[in-house]
Amino acid sequence: MAIETGDTVTFEYTGRLDDGTVFDTSRESVATEEGLADEQPNREYDPLTAEVGAGQVIEGMEDGLVGLDAGETATLTIPPEEAYGEWSEERVQEFETEELTEALGQRPEEGLYLEAQNGQPGEITHVDDDVTKVDFNPRLAGETLEFEIEVVDVE
Repeated sequence: MAIETGDTVTFEYTGRLDDGTVFDTSRESVATEEGLADEQPNREYDPLTAEVGAGQVIEGMEDGLVGLDAGETATLTIPPEEAYGEWSEERVQEFETEELTEALGQRPEEGLYLEAQNGQPGEITHVDDDVTKVDFNPRLAGETLEFEIEVVDVE
């Protein structure tokens, strides 16, 4: 039975960047081989289950699943506009370093992450005595993603 919008699909996946770097996977063996398991020692590696068309996975993944059958494998190449969007300078915000230091309880440091009041994570990309810049773009914004998927089950 080919996957249609509204079906619940369980699938294994491995996501790579253009340069071949694995950024996420549902397979523990791949995570171990690529060093991801060390970065997330408490993560459980299980197939992902999502309802196609419900917005539970990125648009390009949903579109790529439609038409596949249980047991089938595919490689999906997903452009930024169907994944996490293009990187945007508008999502980089400036804060007064002194005010941010007070809010955080410590001086901001480049490379650290913080969470905005709306729950959006941001990476501190610049700190000087006056200004701190925080990038609220999604981590994979602007990236073309390649996913190897294996459909495990369709309901």
